[in-house]
Amino acid sequence: MVDDNMTFSLWLDFIERDFLKERFVDLVEGRVVNGATSNPSIFAQAIGNSPAYREALQALSGRPPKEKYEALAIEDIKTAALVLRGVYDEGSEGYISIEVDPFLAFDTQGTVAEARRLFRAIDEPNVMIKVPATEAGYAAMSELLGDGISVNATLVFSPEQARHCLDAMKRGIDEFEKTGGERVEAVISVFVSRFDRLLDPQLGEKGLPTALTGIMNAAKIYNIVQANNTPSVRTLFASTGVKEGQNLPADYYIRELYGPHCINTAPLATIEAFEAGGHPERPALPISQERIDDYFHTLETHGIVMDEVYRRLLEEGIAAFESSFASLLTLLTEEDE
Repeated sequence: MVDDNMTFSLWLDFIERDFLKERFVDLVEGRVVNGATSNPSIFAQAIGNSPAYREALQALSGRPPKEKYEALAIEDIKTAALVLRGVYDEGSEGYISIEVDPFLAFDTQGTVAEARRLFRAIDEPNVMIKVPATEAGYAAMSELLGDGISVNATLVFSPEQARHCLDAMKRGIDEFEKTGGERVEAVISVFVSRFDRLLDPQLGEKGLPTALTGIMNAAKIYNIVQANNTPSVRTLFASTGVKEGQNLPADYYIRELYGPHCINTAPLATIEAFEAGGHPERPALPISQERIDDYFHTLETHGIVMDEVYRRLLEEGIAAFESSFASLLTLLTEEDE
């Protein structure tokens, strides 16, 4: 359940048409979650595996694949936004995120144009547009926030990316407020578990603790965001589901990143495990900067170059989203064959 005193929030990292009309409503009304996120991979799985889209796909037969995708996605995002609208009207929660075309990650104006078009088509205020944290993305974030469109900065791995996001977001929010705008918000989505899946084999061989790099990196970025003191920008911890072979409790990345003024977006099974275990008595965040610095100094002395890790994970993240989106468009093309 959402913790009002902690201002810690759970958002659901899942979208599927029938689910949104049934179980999602219960989760929101029960205040288990008060927001949701989506990405190309989630939509690819939903559209490819759920019979709920059959009839809609038949009606869209003959249209270009991206047009089909957007028609389906817009309807789902609008449905989720309406379910969450009561939460949104109460305060700073109740958002659903949709990502721009991953192939626009290095195109500022293409990102802005598509984001505006999607936002207008969904026509609900509690929609966040997900924009990758690239050089082109930072400029797009600022422009969109200046328009009053809330932003979810995605694929954030490094503290440097987070600082660029904060600068861009502050510019956009300030511009919006100058024009008399009343409410626009942003989150910085820090990917967590991918660090451990990449580095734990090496760390284990070196006799170093495992399953900590993602936590320490996320905690470092959380401290940066908190120190920035921009209430309308929060840290969102993403990629927090435990993968097969990690040998960790299902809700490990929620419990280890439990703290005030932050969000954790996770798959349903992860959230259910967290709810079953009860909320921690004490927050895990913030972690002291000294402890964080000591941890990364230890990695450095053992030959782990974090700048290389950040670069690799960002490249892989963009490539993975592009691949998922391309596969989805191929699937939608095959529907007409």
